[in-house]
Amino acid sequence: MVETTATATPLPARRIPGWLPLTLMTILMLGIGAYAAAQSSDFLSSYNLSTLLGSSGALPLALVAMGQTHALMVRGFDVSVGALMTLTVVVGSFILTGSETWYELAFGSLALVAIGLFVGLVNAGLIRKVGLPSIIATLAALSVMQGISLQLRNVPGGEISADVMDALNTSIGFMPVAFIGVVVLAVVGDLWLYGTTSGLTARAVGLDESSSRRLGAPAERIHWRAFVLCSLMATIAGFFLAAQVGIGDARVGGGYALTSIAAAVLGGASLLGGKGSFIGAVVGALFLSLIINILPLPNILPGFLLEWSGALGYISIGVLTLLALILYQGPELWVRVRTAWRDIRPSRPSEGENLA
Repeated sequence: MVETTATATPLPARRIPGWLPLTLMTILMLGIGAYAAAQSSDFLSSYNLSTLLGSSGALPLALVAMGQTHALMVRGFDVSVGALMTLTVVVGSFILTGSETWYELAFGSLALVAIGLFVGLVNAGLIRKVGLPSIIATLAALSVMQGISLQLRNVPGGEISADVMDALNTSIGFMPVAFIGVVVLAVVGDLWLYGTTSGLTARAVGLDESSSRRLGAPAERIHWRAFVLCSLMATIAGFFLAAQVGIGDARVGGGYALTSIAAAVLGGASLLGGKGSFIGAVVGALFLSLIINILPLPNILPGFLLEWSGALGYISIGVLTLLALILYQGPELWVRVRTAWRDIRPSRPSEGENLA
């Protein structure tokens, strides 16, 4: 008589609805905004709202977070984006100066975009051809670009053309025109990601590269595209960072690597790949920028926390990122941990083995 033993299989992870991150952040932003408006009349001023949405606030972070979403979609990270933004600012202070003619400024802008394209190709090559983990490859790129920036501008200097800064900071009332463009780009990106065959293929490669490759998906090309687009978006974000600082400074841009990942994750991107939203990345960037924006306003913090106002923003970003990981991806991660534990734990001996 043959006994059959049923093999326990883990229950599938309960999927988090795609609309949940956007809904939660929208509710939180409305609540935080209402509190800030009630505590400080400065919050709803045109100047503050323009600062929140423009090159000094959410705009560059939204761009680089959208790029980071491409990398996360294929289970990668790009920690070099902040250094690339810094390099864009530093090189721009040499070739986008007030003494340049309009066609020289156009050529210089194309040269900066070419730098971003080159960095993206190098990152993708190190990952796909050399076989380095994405975090190692982009960390190496970060170090190289930081060194170049410090060599070019060991002290802040140079200038960014006032015409370039005015063009990038053009607003309709308090609303920056560029921010409207970013929102439109995010909507188009999500329509592509969830409404086309190409977008479906990109998500499938992120979820399971081996299976999607067997089904004919161009996995190699999709990975290259993801990291090139991530670097290009960081370069464009660097233009707006340059419009913010106005000079070449090798110290700016460093914090964007982690905050871009945080904004993408808050917007619904998965560390396990195959999931994300460009609209969510923009909302996540706006949410994080809102937190940083309101802390210095009068009457927002109680007196005993005023000296912590500079640090609380970064502490909040870290806490919110952890909460997003637990809420959005906790079920999937838990199932993977249980599956791995089941695979490595020693099997229970049978009755015959015990008698022996």
